[in-house]
Amino acid sequence: MTSALKIIIAREYLERVKRKSFIISTILMPILMLGMMVAPTLIAIMSGPEERVIAVIDDSGVIAPTLQNEGEITFRQFGGDMASAKANEDYDAILVIGRDVVSQPKGNVSLYTRGAPSIQTEDYIESQLDRTIENLRIKQYDIANLSQILEEVKVDVALDTFRIDKEEESATSSILSYILGTVTMFILYMFILLYGQMVMTSIIEEKNNRVLELVVSSVKPNDLMMGKIMGIGLVAITQIMIWAVLLIACSIWVMPGLISAASATEGNEGMASALAQLGDTGFMINLLVYLVLFLIGGYLFYSSIYAAIGSAVDNIQDASQLQSIAIVPIILALIISMTVVNDPNSSLAVWTSMIPFTSPMVMMARLPFGIPAWQPLVSIVILAISFFGLIWIAAKIYRVGIFMYGKKPTYMELVRWIKYK
Repeated sequence: MTSALKIIIAREYLERVKRKSFIISTILMPILMLGMMVAPTLIAIMSGPEERVIAVIDDSGVIAPTLQNEGEITFRQFGGDMASAKANEDYDAILVIGRDVVSQPKGNVSLYTRGAPSIQTEDYIESQLDRTIENLRIKQYDIANLSQILEEVKVDVALDTFRIDKEEESATSSILSYILGTVTMFILYMFILLYGQMVMTSIIEEKNNRVLELVVSSVKPNDLMMGKIMGIGLVAITQIMIWAVLLIACSIWVMPGLISAASATEGNEGMASALAQLGDTGFMINLLVYLVLFLIGGYLFYSSIYAAIGSAVDNIQDASQLQSIAIVPIILALIISMTVVNDPNSSLAVWTSMIPFTSPMVMMARLPFGIPAWQPLVSIVILAISFFGLIWIAAKIYRVGIFMYGKKPTYMELVRWIKYK
């Protein structure tokens, strides 16, 4: 590595790491991700049926007495007709139950509301009616303790899954693997797209400011391109490593307490198994190591394309048309990855995790499921070889494109630039 290349790498790296936007995003992203995981639970706890007083007109005469008030939902039997109930503004809704509701529930239950009801309110009313009608139907069989018998035969199986294709049996959770695969795949998608475009934008800005003309007088174009790619890449790795340290710390100190709490709660055996896998430090370190490797490989591969695009155009508008060369494969990889998490060992999953245009994201979507160790290693080797081939092509476009102004090149012109000696 030449001294000029080191200077360019250091400049690109320090210029971005010292920015407030980098510091803020590095700190806020883990908090945001934690909030996204916690938010659904908090929303489910805090949100519930809105306050409703419901008039019940029960022509069957057997349903209304069994309806139970709960939380903000209050049922009141109404002896009048529908017109009287509508005129009474003390009621927020009117529940009309037909005479044959027990034998034929469909078409015999209607809810009339003032304003749109919430989904929680409708679900609560439906669950109450389901339970009541089921109990009434059971009583019709006139079998002693039939309700108790049916309750006792109900089963809720919690499937404990173990891997036997490894040296030691280990517990695994398909749900957790699905979540981890999806999250890591989106992280790669975000970083490759964000930092690849950052390389392109940086080159276009310096080209418009005529800075490149001064720099290339003392630095080789290839060194300048590699310096930008490597310097910006180090920024991405720094951000990932900070998040990795926080995640491993969480895995070591926080997860054991969550596992104990989940194990002590009846019915949460599946959650305890999932947390046990997440609390496996070796598993998390292995996953993070591969995440960094595929981030580096994917970034270098695509940033080479973005560097070539940036050198070939004068403005962002022209670049947006050529970006399809990079964006289409990235989006294709994202789509394939979202399918792969449903079947990580399919032929599509294996082959697309080897092709360099799609391998970073697809392989990260598969890794949490515990695939054979040779597959990610082969994928990394193929990705590295492809990068060196692509960087050679990008360098040829770059050394011509940085001196071209005023005209957006066609695809055929780019091919000619590659052929130049």
